[in-house]
Amino acid sequence: MKVRKNTLERIRLEAHAKINLSLDVTGRLENGYHTLQMIMQTISLCDEVILEKTLEGIEIICDDPDLPCDERNICHRAAKEFFERTGIARNGSDKTCQKYTGVRIDIKKRIPAAAGLAGGSADAAAVLKGLNILYRIGLDLRGLAEIGVRCGADVPFCLYGGTCLAEGIGEKLTRLPSFSGVGVVVIVPEFSVSTEWVYRNYSMNDCKKHPDTSTLITAIKAGDIEKVARGMVNVLESVTVVKYPEINDIKLALRKSGAMGTLMSGSGPSVFGLFEAPGKARDAFEELKNRYKRIYLVSTTDGGEIYGENF
Repeated sequence: MKVRKNTLERIRLEAHAKINLSLDVTGRLENGYHTLQMIMQTISLCDEVILEKTLEGIEIICDDPDLPCDERNICHRAAKEFFERTGIARNGSDKTCQKYTGVRIDIKKRIPAAAGLAGGSADAAAVLKGLNILYRIGLDLRGLAEIGVRCGADVPFCLYGGTCLAEGIGEKLTRLPSFSGVGVVVIVPEFSVSTEWVYRNYSMNDCKKHPDTSTLITAIKAGDIEKVARGMVNVLESVTVVKYPEINDIKLALRKSGAMGTLMSGSGPSVFGLFEAPGKARDAFEELKNRYKRIYLVSTTDGGEIYGENF
């Protein structure tokens, strides 16, 4: 992560998507949330988020007309939580203390929405990181994550990035060794899936196949792509694939094109394949790009960049 100036009024950030190398449901809380154990991985597919200080208020601009630019946008919630938790809005009432108390958020979307890739959470994490720098608050990642989890369960991981074991509702993170540089092809079907519907219909008793998380972590530590690919399991496929069999068709297409392993990310519908070399991922992308409209050639990565106002 690079910051090119210490005193900024404008900043640009990369907001990276994630995939799940595994996802297991371990229980259910009284509030209805499910507890999880999953391995999450940042990929190079990213949105661009530009933040600019304003005198007051929260303004959102987005090039995707289907996304709301008001209080319904997770980035609005992230900025509001940040300003309230850090006291910036209160300080702004005394003009000698704080000239700026607001932000303009410009989002250039590249990550498909509602696809199991945490695009909204990634954008919210970028907002928190950017505001922390613009307003020179000095919160560490743990402090930002405490704000982020109030906006969404995936926001803490998107703040940390890289490769992590996520537990609880996804907010309890253990950083794992880097698994960056692995070739990935992501395919997003032309339908959306309701995360709420998937979890509501998931049955722990009916699901027979679960990931061996400890074995996967050992394979990640060894950099063994083939073993990671073979061990990937997402228990939510037991729900989503039944209603949307096209997901299995995509997995089969990726395997026929050379993927060592395939998996649905999150609650879907995105499907990805891992390849033993970036060149083989590129070959598969070229083979499948005319068949699937939303297909992405990416790689695993450790995170994004932050740039100063001179861009």
